[in-house]
Amino acid sequence: MNKIDSLFVPALQPALKHPTILKKFDDLKSGESFLLINDHDPIPLYYEMKAEKGDIFEWKKIEDGPEVWKVEITKKNDASRLVNPIKESETKAKEAEVFVLNVTLIEPRLKHPTIFKYFDALEEGKAFQLLNDHDPKPLYYQLLGERGNIFTWTYLEKGPQWWRVQIKKNDPQSGETVGEIAAKDLRKAEVFKKYGIDFCCGGKKSLKQACEEKGIDVALVEAELQNPTQQVQSANNYNAWEPDFLADYIYNQHHIYYYNEVPRINDLFAKVVGHHGDHYPELQTLYSLLSQLLQELNVHFLREERVVFPFIKALVAAKRTGNRDALNSQPSLTEPVRMMEVDHEAAGDILAEMSTITNEYNPPADACNSFQFLYKKLKELDEDLRQHIHLENNILFPKALKLEQELRN
Repeated sequence: MNKIDSLFVPALQPALKHPTILKKFDDLKSGESFLLINDHDPIPLYYEMKAEKGDIFEWKKIEDGPEVWKVEITKKNDASRLVNPIKESETKAKEAEVFVLNVTLIEPRLKHPTIFKYFDALEEGKAFQLLNDHDPKPLYYQLLGERGNIFTWTYLEKGPQWWRVQIKKNDPQSGETVGEIAAKDLRKAEVFKKYGIDFCCGGKKSLKQACEEKGIDVALVEAELQNPTQQVQSANNYNAWEPDFLADYIYNQHHIYYYNEVPRINDLFAKVVGHHGDHYPELQTLYSLLSQLLQELNVHFLREERVVFPFIKALVAAKRTGNRDALNSQPSLTEPVRMMEVDHEAAGDILAEMSTITNEYNPPADACNSFQFLYKKLKELDEDLRQHIHLENNILFPKALKLEQELRN
């Protein structure tokens, strides 16, 4: 066996450790190796290299602690792989597997950066899995906020010991999103409601992705979408409205409804919990969820009214007058919209929990009139919020972002 170079990591300054290791790897020729020596398991480095370098290295543990860890890192010899059809076949089979990232093995400060690097390295339509010892939902919101709604998040395992999530980078060629479909024809939105497909908070998924997540035959839904027969209450053509008019409509129709109804719902809830909380303990959980939802929405609505809606109106004014001075002094609308969409996603998750706890807002058989009325008001709030989010995510925000792009070009 040929002697290979070694790198003693503990002798390096902390800030220089990973850059030095990566440079040493980059300097290798195909087929060459070096020996990494460390005083703790260097598995976080493996994930960083996997994200940045892909499948061009081999990682072989020579010594596995408890005091010294030694790993032989080899740059793969592409030429030798090409002339060996058996090895090439094995490599392709291995590459076809979905990579599992065990988050528990990564140092805390490197967890999210490593996950983001691995996501960024994904090709469109490809996926990897996260394995964690607790629900990684906070990562979902961070990924949504920093990368946008360009991925599918599917739970494969949900505790109590392990959580496994498959993260797939969406293929932009997969067709219209369910939000776009619903925005064009409200009758089709009713088809989505029938099958429990979320077209507001989760509206940026393709029909195929949405059906896969629900375990629904996409051909069945497509057939109904071709000939929708559902009746719709609203005859408004929201797509024809200018963004500033639509923003005012959302405020007057949905924000004012929220401000008027929430105090009444809170008072009613306190009464029902006081009389029935001991007999129906799920009411306490429901009240906690509602309190969390309202707390988040109160801040969210203020951001819309003070930042997002005025910004949209300024865009429309710039288009009508041709004066872009005020617009040029403002940053992009993209980040505020992304924040709003993250808030919408979080609100949608809470609404889904509330719907589950209440059996889709169906009160118990022996519920009193106040109990029944509470569930009726909660259902109305749920429906109003989902319509509100649909109008913003699928119609208002895309219109405003398109207008901004036109004005800034």
